[in-house]
This record gives sequence, C-alpha cells and structure tokens, in this order.
Amino acid sequence: MAALREAIHALPAAQALRDALHGGEDVWLVGGAVRDLLLGREPARDLDLVVEGDARPVAERLAAALGGTATFHDRFLTARVRAPEYAYDLATARRERYPRPGALPEVEPASLDADLRRRDFTVNGIASTFEGETRAPEGARKDLEHGRLRVFHDASFTDDPTRLLRLVRYAARLNFAVDAETSVLARRAVAAGAVDTVTGSRIGAELRLLLDEPAAGAALGLADQLGVLGALRPPLRFRPELAARARALLAVPTVLLATVALDADSDALRAALDDWRFPAGERDRVVTAVRDAPALAERLQSAPRASDIAAAVQRTSPEAVALAGALGADEPARRWLHDLRQVRLDLSGDDLIATGVPPGPDIGRGLRAALAAKLDGEATTREGELRAALYALDVRR
Repeated sequence: MAALREAIHALPAAQALRDALHGGEDVWLVGGAVRDLLLGREPARDLDLVVEGDARPVAERLAAALGGTATFHDRFLTARVRAPEYAYDLATARRERYPRPGALPEVEPASLDADLRRRDFTVNGIASTFEGETRAPEGARKDLEHGRLRVFHDASFTDDPTRLLRLVRYAARLNFAVDAETSVLARRAVAAGAVDTVTGSRIGAELRLLLDEPAAGAALGLADQLGVLGALRPPLRFRPELAARARALLAVPTVLLATVALDADSDALRAALDDWRFPAGERDRVVTAVRDAPALAERLQSAPRASDIAAAVQRTSPEAVALAGALGADEPARRWLHDLRQVRLDLSGDDLIATGVPPGPDIGRGLRAALAAKLDGEATTREGELRAALYALDVRR
C-alpha cells in the first residue's frame, strides 16, 4: 500500500487531481494506471476515475479547479475533463447490460465492486484511492502477479467483441499470457461470428490502437492464432517474416497493416478501411501498397541505377516500396526509402525559364532529367543539373 501510495503521489496528473478535489474520498483511480503502477510501469498521462456517486458534479468541480472543460456523455454516465496540462475520464460507478451481442451497453448506477466486475479483464479491474488503498475482484491481483489476462464472465467477448482486439493488444504490450479458458472463449466467440456484430468504426478504433503499439507484430500474431484477423472483412493474415522485413524498411503502422492485407482485393480493402474510419491518406497508402507491391518488387529487382529505382517508384506510396522490399526487392527498396527519396534538386523551373526554355511540358521534362543525373552521380552541382536538363531538352528537339 505504501509503495502504491508513493507511486500515485509522484504522478503529476494525480497531484493536480488531489489538489483540485481536496483528497477525493469518493474518487478512485482505475484501469490501466493502477495496473501499470502495480507492475512498476509508467502509466499513461491521462487518468481514468470512478466516482462512488454522481460523476457529474465531480467533473464540474475538477474542470473549474483546473481551468479546463468538462464534456458529459449522460447515456454512459461518463465525463471527460480536459485541463491545460492533463485530461481525465470520469465515470459514475455503474453496471451494464448488453441488449444484443456487439451493441453498446445500457448502464445504471451501481457499487464500485459491481463497476470493477463489468470491465474487460481482471487486471484492469483494480481500483485505488489516492492513498494506495485498493479494491479488486477476486483473483485480479493474482492474475496481475502471474501475468495473466482473464475475462470476468463467459459472455464477455460476445457482449463486446472489441475485447478480442484489446485482449491481443494487452497481451503483447504487457507480455502477459492469455488464460486458457479465456482463449477458449475468444475462439468460440470468433467462430460464432461475434466480430460481425460490431460496427466498423469500433473495429477500426481498436485496430488503430493495436497498430500503434510497439509490439504490434506480436499482437497481430496472437489475433491471427485466435482467428480474429480471419474473421474481419476482408480477411487479414499475419505473415511474421514478411511483416518483420517490411517494418525494418519503414516502421510505420500502415506498413504493418499492408502486410496483413496483402491477399485482399483492392476495392474490398478500400471499402473496409472506409468502414473502419481510417483517415483517407492512410487508406490510400495502404491500398496502393497492396495493389502495387508485387509488380513493383519485380521492377525494382531489375533497376540497376538510382534513377531507374526512382522511376520505378513514381506515383506509388512509401508503404508500397517497403512491402515490395519485403517481397524480395530489399536492397533497392532500402536505398530509395533511406537515401534516394531525400534527394532534391538545387535547380528550379525558374532557372530553366531564365535560360529561354518556355513555360510548359519541357520544364518538367528538363527537371526530371536533371534529377536522374543527380541521382546517378552525373550532376553534382547546380550547374551540372542545369547542363543535364538543357542537354535532355536539346536532344528532344
């Protein structure tokens, strides 16, 4: 208790909270922050709080004390307080009921103990006061000590199938094992079509969180083993070696997503990413990678010069280049991603116009010729770039 109290008091967000609420006797820290502090880990900057009673006046008082704003979601008895430095999610202690599989829950006020038992996994169901006094459902502390993820009840994954993606995300992040019975329940829910009962926006939100994890590869691997990836529409498939090679070339979440979507039809993938509410830019880069990478890998493998590599990757995405590299074109893909794509001309179109080249298509052709010469080491100065551009234009005339 003393160690937890000291760890809580050391959190800047908790210090501000204690000062604003003057101790907060009816306010409990819950969820990831308590779990991480008990594990000796650094918790997230934002804090989750449960109020025994009505969370609304507590949120209003906290927002006023910290000079922030409070947003209320009365349907779920929750509030979010945004202050200049910190943010807090508050909830009235509640129980929940799912009217149908995959639906959002219906909630009503309840005791703290009931609130803790409604959570996704036992290790996230531990609450603490600011002074380190804890409350936890039976078995939660033991699960935490043994590094084990376990659901509270048999219908957990059918009630809320997004917990399937949270299960693999937490298992990878915490390096925790999945309880044997929980694994059985997860597979059973997947086989029963639980994933199809959830809206695309909720699936997408969980996928984005998963892909942002440092251990996203491990999470996707477990999701594949449990059948979760194959249950998505279109089905996804995890290839560990392909993913590792692609991420070694370009370590961004969209590359990892492209590797698991490699077998998907481009139009179906675009529709799914829209349904999952991925930003348009990310959607287009992933779809382009899946569509272009196989043929691009062949072109890159037969591109002897730097200018040939640059020409091969025109009008595609960096994710496509990384995926093409993972498919066999590692050296040219690495060369473009880590070196060639940073090369810029010192020459401009205005420089060509100043020499008498008329505005129009010749300007672009000249600049492309100059860039090719620079990439191949044939133009090492601005004057050299200009000579290469003019030479190419003279040849064309």
